[in-house]
Amino acid sequence: MQRSSMRFLYYFLVLGIFTIQGQVSFEAKVSKKRLGLNERLRIDFEMNENGDNFNPPNFINFHVVSGPQQSVSRSWVNGVQSFSKTYTYFLTPKKKGKIVLGQAEVNINGEVYKTSPIEIEIISAVEKPNDPNNNDNIIDGNIHLVAEISKNNPYLNEGITVTYKLYFRNPISISDVQELESPSYGDFWSHLIKIGRAEINMRGSYKGEPYNEVIWRKAVLYPQKTGKLILEPLTLNLSLNLPSNRKDLFGRRILTQAQKMITTGKDIIRVKGLPQNNKPDNFSGAVGEFDFDVILNKNALKASESFQVKIKVKGKGNLKLFNLPTINVPNTLEVYEPEHEENIQITVSGMEGFIEDNYTIVPEYQGKYPIPPVKFTYFNPQTALYKTLDSQDLLVDVFDGPQAGSKRANMVVSESKQIIETSENAFRFIKLNTELTPVNKKIFWMSNRFWILLFTPLLLIITAYLFKFFVFEKTEDASTSKQRKAQYLAKKYLSSAKNVFHNQILFYEALERALHNYLKAKLKIETTELSKSKIEILLLDKKVKKQTALDYVSVIENCELARYAPGSSVNIQSDFEKASRLIATIDKQL
Repeated sequence: MQRSSMRFLYYFLVLGIFTIQGQVSFEAKVSKKRLGLNERLRIDFEMNENGDNFNPPNFINFHVVSGPQQSVSRSWVNGVQSFSKTYTYFLTPKKKGKIVLGQAEVNINGEVYKTSPIEIEIISAVEKPNDPNNNDNIIDGNIHLVAEISKNNPYLNEGITVTYKLYFRNPISISDVQELESPSYGDFWSHLIKIGRAEINMRGSYKGEPYNEVIWRKAVLYPQKTGKLILEPLTLNLSLNLPSNRKDLFGRRILTQAQKMITTGKDIIRVKGLPQNNKPDNFSGAVGEFDFDVILNKNALKASESFQVKIKVKGKGNLKLFNLPTINVPNTLEVYEPEHEENIQITVSGMEGFIEDNYTIVPEYQGKYPIPPVKFTYFNPQTALYKTLDSQDLLVDVFDGPQAGSKRANMVVSESKQIIETSENAFRFIKLNTELTPVNKKIFWMSNRFWILLFTPLLLIITAYLFKFFVFEKTEDASTSKQRKAQYLAKKYLSSAKNVFHNQILFYEALERALHNYLKAKLKIETTELSKSKIEILLLDKKVKKQTALDYVSVIENCELARYAPGSSVNIQSDFEKASRLIATIDKQL
């Protein structure tokens, strides 16, 4: 009994070994599951049995740099044979996020095997891509992308310029450039400067060495918060031409193409807050260097006229990011809301130009009115000091008009204080016992005027009814006639469609005509207006539920599909019932 048990265990182990050795495997392996936007991904599809009809997954979210590269390996270890066949691809990602690599398929011994999906996480471009499969040191040493920042530690609201430059030199030449990742400037007020078509400067310099230089982008930034701000990277995908070791018939080197993703990396800008010591109370956020003035368009006028006061700031700084001071005038001057005007140019050195507020003022009385001085304060980042500018004293002379507290006001007061003397018989003319006599002694009741006034409204009502019945009903406009005709046609074509269930094309032609004519009747529109997008908008405007409008458009699309693609899958009975139900539903909702 013990011998038979040992023999059974021996056979079980031998069978298990042969089963494991004979098991087919087909796997997908990646070099990394988390990589930067400028890194390469290697993926190997490996099988332990020779297979045919290999189909890779869809690499729609990647650029295929190279592949498939096929390799086969055979080995013998202790009399046991092993086999391996591999398909290799090198990929670069197109976008950030989590991307799922689908299944690859292969036919091995008449059966189809599939790999498991793999999730890859793509992050922002890294400064030093770790790509062990990229051995092209020529590219890495002769091409650079940098972000040149005019000032790394500006004050709050102080303008800085960021210039993105691409440097390259022989033996590299660039055939195409694609921008993959653009900085968003979330913590800055930003403005991109148009540079037109990119041009190559043959006399550029990078770290003291001669390079070809291309200015890719220029941006003017004004930081809107203090502290450490991150400037997001710019990432480019370059198509490069490189000389190979082969030569053509004329002895010239044959060029080969290569792909390279290059990034500026993240930059840190440390923004300083404005000084709090000696900060004026009227400071409104102006940072730069400015001139200030208050200008009158006239200083002498009549009381019935108006004049303008212009508050103007001119110079270089954050002109779009602060408010101008306001004026303070006497209460007897009526001041209207100012009209704002600006003329600002934005160059690599920042904003430059002027802004102004124009106040219209109307005086009520004559007199001499002083315009108090207006103060304007700004912070100069070059001197790190606040500076306050005062406008000059202004005087407006208003003549030829009423004066405040003049004769007119005194007349009102004197009249209100006048004493009225009354006699004893002032109110004795009123009689307490009165006798009323008719003004017109003719009797109105049952008179001719009575009957005329009684029957005239009735005659007018009857005349209006007859006029409507015999005139308006006979001369209804063409649009009403068309609407009635369309309603009739909708019913007619629905019945016509029902009669041709056996013919797909005729059925959907009749159904589509019925739907269109129904809308013409209900929405009062012409045939030329009946596009699908227009139908949806018109139904929604008429307070038809959105789902009902979408279903109506869907039935029309089914009609068009069935008419122009007769081989398509359709359901005539379902579409007819749906169209009838939708017409009834829209009638209720309208």
